[in-house]
Amino acid sequence: MAISSSQSFLVASVLSLLVFSGMQMYKHLLVSSQPLTLFGGFLGSVLFSFILTAVGNLEATLFGKSFQMKLFPEVLICLGIALTASGMVHRICTTVCLVLSLVHLYHINLLSQKMYGQNATVQTFVTKKRK
Repeated sequence: MAISSSQSFLVASVLSLLVFSGMQMYKHLLVSSQPLTLFGGFLGSVLFSFILTAVGNLEATLFGKSFQMKLFPEVLICLGIALTASGMVHRICTTVCLVLSLVHLYHINLLSQKMYGQNATVQTFVTKKRK
């Protein structure tokens, strides 16, 4: 069941707000042990995915379906917001968030290429060599 871009924008915005507020509310718990600190970085990368989804759907709603997100400024701003939110919890969360966000971005790009990418056909010209 697919939803429209405007509805997806709202859902992703609410989810990003919930993840951010959860990270801030349970900050003391997330820094209490090493595995939970790593989990805080994972939550930061999930926050990055939700913010990126919200921004992409907002642009699709405002500018049309053919508008594409670019690395700069959209992706880098979303990454900066997620890294800042993770840095408010713990500095190790920031590092884990960066690594996992890049992994998420790679998989989002693969999924996008599979869904929307066009296979480019390459034409090769065969010429005879002269003796």
